Amino acid sequence: MIGKALKYMREKSNYSQEQVSKVTNIGRTTISDYEREKTDINFENLEKIANFCNYEIYFINKDTNDKFRIKDIIRKVD
Repeated sequence: MIGKALKYMREKSNYSQEQVSKVTNIGRTTISDYEREKTDINFENLEKIANFCNYEIYFINKDTNDKFRIKDIIRKVD
């Protein structure tokens, strides 16, 4: 599931795997493996790819619909 989301973000942003690889310092074959779900992605790399493709990751509580981003949490802790 996450692999399809990664590929969607990348393609919607009109980037090749090579372009994402160069900017994020994640190997092109690793990005390919993430997209094909051959390798699990860690949160740090997920965030790097999402940010490069101009997407944000939100966490939403299904019961309360409370929504936050990692950036919001970091600001509150600092």
